[in-house]
Amino acid sequence: MMGHNQAHSKKNTARAQGLPDGLRLISKMLMDTSDETLATAAADGDRASFATLIARHYDRIFGLAWRLSGSRQDAEDLAQDICAALPAKLLNWRAEARFTTWLYRVVVNAAHDLRRRQAVRSKAASGWGDWEIARQQEIDTAREAEAWLTGAMAQLAPELRDTLALVLGEELTQAQAAEVLGVSEGTIAWRMSEVKKRLRVIAAREV
Repeated sequence: MMGHNQAHSKKNTARAQGLPDGLRLISKMLMDTSDETLATAAADGDRASFATLIARHYDRIFGLAWRLSGSRQDAEDLAQDICAALPAKLLNWRAEARFTTWLYRVVVNAAHDLRRRQAVRSKAASGWGDWEIARQQEIDTAREAEAWLTGAMAQLAPELRDTLALVLGEELTQAQAAEVLGVSEGTIAWRMSEVKKRLRVIAAREV
């Protein structure tokens, strides 16, 4: 499966081919620049670096937001809000972790904030009352197995759902997921064990 950065690199290269030579060179230089360097430049107000970061990672932001929220509309709103807030958040960027790790934290925190707002508005125990409707609307665009897993994730506790979204959805190692969520690697291992148990129960219930 092609990685996020590789896919974005090809898209950005295609866009750059229609630019004048000078701008094409600048565009290529930015595409070849590391995330961390771009983030540092963007934090200093470099708009081109910020635009390159967004182009490179928007799909990553949206994909994780969708897995965490369970709704395309919520994911679109989250992605837009996150991108709009990133210039201010980048002022606190210190390059103490990989940019993608820092970005995952931003998305996870934004999703947590959304859940809290939804819970207050709906007064529901989980705040996921519309999940099945959203899943049915999107099921025709996804493979059956992936759609089932997404639906099953909605029945997991938030901490298990967050862990599964990072380890399975984003293909992070347990150590990387632990860093993003601010817990120990042992906690991630325990959560993944619990996820497997819960998914087996859900599958058995649907037979």
